[in-house]
Amino acid sequence: GYIQACRGLMISAVCLGFFGAVFGLVGMKCTKVGGSDQTKAKIACLAGLIFILSGLCSMTSCSLYANRITSEFFDPSFVAQKYELGAALFIGWAGASLCIIGGSIFCFSIAENSNSPRRGYAYNGATSMMSSRTKVHNSVPDKTPPKHFDKNAYV
Repeated sequence: GYIQACRGLMISAVCLGFFGAVFGLVGMKCTKVGGSDQTKAKIACLAGLIFILSGLCSMTSCSLYANRITSEFFDPSFVAQKYELGAALFIGWAGASLCIIGGSIFCFSIAENSNSPRRGYAYNGATSMMSSRTKVHNSVPDKTPPKHFDKNAYV
């Protein structure tokens, strides 16, 4: 029975992860689908909640299976074949943790849009070496003669 529960939780985690990815793609600022920025932020927050739920389902499934394995392994009256914790459980825990962390990041993306609008910065243009030199060292004239290199000096 516990294996069926673990399978059901993992299938629900995969389905929730798929829908979270779809909502995440719609909720990104770089896509044209989804409407205004406020609507996209709400969709991204929904995607984050779905990813967190997917990670929790996966974490629960891996933890339930690992609990059963360890309880059977340390039970002296259990005579059937005993299993150990394998790489699949550790990968499952790591994937579930990444889903929860990624979902949290998606949820915090709504806080950026609720702040005041960004103020623009004025671009003053790039300064060349000569213009910065004349601004800083205007009082000290440069006594070195200008150096002229032909194209062979750079190779």
